[in-house]
Amino acid sequence: MKYVLFSLLSMVILLACETKDKPENKMDLDLNPAADGFNESESDQKAIIIADKVMTAMGGRNNWDKERFFRWNFFGRRTLWWDKLEGKVAIQMHDADSMKIVLNIFDDSGRYSIRGEEITQPDSVRKFVQKGKSMWINDSYWLFMPFKLKDSGVTLTYSSQDTLEDNTVCDVLQLTFKDIGNTPQNKYHVWVDRTDNLIKQWAFYRKYDMEEPNFINPWVNYKKYNTLLLSGDRGKRQITDILVADQLDDSIFSEL
Repeated sequence: MKYVLFSLLSMVILLACETKDKPENKMDLDLNPAADGFNESESDQKAIIIADKVMTAMGGRNNWDKERFFRWNFFGRRTLWWDKLEGKVAIQMHDADSMKIVLNIFDDSGRYSIRGEEITQPDSVRKFVQKGKSMWINDSYWLFMPFKLKDSGVTLTYSSQDTLEDNTVCDVLQLTFKDIGNTPQNKYHVWVDRTDNLIKQWAFYRKYDMEEPNFINPWVNYKKYNTLLLSGDRGKRQITDILVADQLDDSIFSEL
């Protein structure tokens, strides 16, 4: 009987040790691994944990990686379509010229048209393809920033606790950038709701050493799009016609 009890006790201890040795923390981190080039050494662990909670609240890393096709209207100025897997982007301008740009953000190839007529002059094509890529960088960040808190080149730090005008208690994170994007000198503050882990406000600073922001916008009225939770409400500015799709007609990315 003593031998049986000893064996059972040994098994319990062994299982406990195995459980203890299982990399639970690593498994949690693996749910939202940082992009190559994320500045983890200068980022705060507290801020990283909050960023992982934001990713979970928005639908989770698996869903973000899985979703491929997106469409949105940026402040009424233009509509963008994006194939995240293959890097294809189409941009339809809503102005008198009705310019359309189709490009690949992975290799910077592309074409464009004005009022339905394709322009083929090489210097002009290069100029407007790069302009289209800059539009995509800007416009996608206004919609998908919460998924990019641990992006390449980002340093993420915990700034403070703050309360919004509606008494929502938030943790404020700071994002600065190094050797990434068109404007690495920028800085952002984002307010993360402690209750639902969603970003409810952001502030933009044109220069990282500025004390006062250039603007502050809300991130409100989240809605479910396929498997992701997104907000297009920026107060006076609105991102509309949002779509997260399982497929899009490929002609969108080729026809001008």
